[in-house]
Amino acid sequence: MRRREFIAFAAGATIWPLTVQAQQAPTVGLLRGTKAPEDYIDALRGGLGQSGYVDGKNVTIDIRDADGKRERLSELTADLVRRRVAAIVANTDAVASAIAATKTIPIVFVTGSDPVTAGFVRNLNRPGGNVTGVSFFSAALASKRLEILRELVPQAGTIALLVDPNFIRTDAEVREIGAAGQALGLKIVVFKASTDRDVDAAFVAMVQGKVGGALVGAGEFLGRRYRQVVQSAAEHKIPSIHVQRLHSEAGGLLSYAASVTDAYRRAGVYIGRILKGEKAGDLPVELPTKFELVINLATAKALGLTVPRSLLARADEVIE
Repeated sequence: MRRREFIAFAAGATIWPLTVQAQQAPTVGLLRGTKAPEDYIDALRGGLGQSGYVDGKNVTIDIRDADGKRERLSELTADLVRRRVAAIVANTDAVASAIAATKTIPIVFVTGSDPVTAGFVRNLNRPGGNVTGVSFFSAALASKRLEILRELVPQAGTIALLVDPNFIRTDAEVREIGAAGQALGLKIVVFKASTDRDVDAAFVAMVQGKVGGALVGAGEFLGRRYRQVVQSAAEHKIPSIHVQRLHSEAGGLLSYAASVTDAYRRAGVYIGRILKGEKAGDLPVELPTKFELVINLATAKALGLTVPRSLLARADEVIE
């Protein structure tokens, strides 16, 4: 083989693997503090599909969850960064870890927190840097939940508010519910829970205080312990309204919230746009547009409650 031909061959041999590597399907990391419900993952896939990306074909979703052990998040995040994933989708528990780990890999958060108050971005319209996302937070929801619960238990004069004292928005939530309760002529009693024992003790105290119903607040701890909260409310026969649809699916009486499933779909849309070349920091943080009222009729019957027709007519889903 002549020297010139050999150089051309060697150059081709070097370029060929790089070309193949460039054509490999990008990997998107899904980083969460807890296991993602399957409908969230399906919704993420659906959003990606709007840009022509199909999981397992021309994109790969690498799911990492800390199984409730927040100390594992930094390790999981570091591994995604080492793998040089094309983008990271992170929930509320995980987004701070992702932001701390990389300033170059695009991050799309899905959160129930106020992204500015939580420090995820400085500005909703122009987040800047490598971060944007979708928030299903709405300040008006807390007072709306109180109105819905009041409609179901109009005879109640005292309503309990169960909160996570370590959640960033708890103080604001207490103020909002307090003001809404005063406007409705209701007494609001606040119970704090940051351990499993606290949850059990709070519901015992609610019974002793003869509350007519309970609002379950937002926050990471109560979100992870939603099954225990739902079971305690049922055991002590306290009508309760919750912050996510899956709480009603687990037996909670009512839930009213922005759709988390829709938020994951919209995150998928953003990831698709980023994979096609747009910058995360140029994409405005999306706020909730779809809200869901879910009523668990089986739980209402177990509590001896008759759900008003007006409430049933407004429900997005009624669980028999």
